[in-house]
Amino acid sequence: MRAFLGKIWWRGVRFGFRLLYNEMAWTYDGVAWMVSLGQWRNWQRTALKHLPSSEGIILELAHGTGNLQIDLHTAGYQSIGLDLSRAMGTIARRKLKRHHIVPRLVRGRGQVLPFPDQCFNAVVTTFPTPFIFEQETLKEIHRVLKPKGQLIIVLNGLITSKDIISRTLEFAYRITGQRSDDSTADATLEEHFHSIGFHIELINEPCKRSIAQLIIATPIKEQTPVYR
Repeated sequence: MRAFLGKIWWRGVRFGFRLLYNEMAWTYDGVAWMVSLGQWRNWQRTALKHLPSSEGIILELAHGTGNLQIDLHTAGYQSIGLDLSRAMGTIARRKLKRHHIVPRLVRGRGQVLPFPDQCFNAVVTTFPTPFIFEQETLKEIHRVLKPKGQLIIVLNGLITSKDIISRTLEFAYRITGQRSDDSTADATLEEHFHSIGFHIELINEPCKRSIAQLIIATPIKEQTPVYR
């Protein structure tokens, strides 16, 4: 019975996330603000600190509602966004046009990127779903990155305040699978990225009452990615 109820719970969680990224995408910004106590955009922007110089083109995977596309434009970067969700694409285009930014958005899957080899200075993604860790996705990112490029993942935001609201939100993150207590997770993650041809660095960026957790992945020099 416990296993059965567990399966029902996780199906419900996955269904909820699917709605948030598709039919309910119009609620995404508001939900993100609430579950982060207003820190979501600060967590997102920590990616900018780790981008290379403003020369070249940046690819954002899972661009969502387009917020980081606005940040990249403001910071002087040329960028392209890719997202599988048609609803997110519609919202992002409208938002970019309101900010007088020409949308450069593509609908597609991270596992099959419609771009030539070694064309991006960096690939960035913020709070992605598990697709980002799939071998097919990482192989494609490795392929489209320039040799000195970087993959920047803003993986999580941890609320460090200890008040009742913060503790409740952290509990909600845990029961929806967005936190892990596995002490071997970092080593497993490093091994996984290394098998594709990446060296990774795990970074904590301090924010107001919180910490943003990032993964910086760099192609390993003179190493051919292992394609299984």
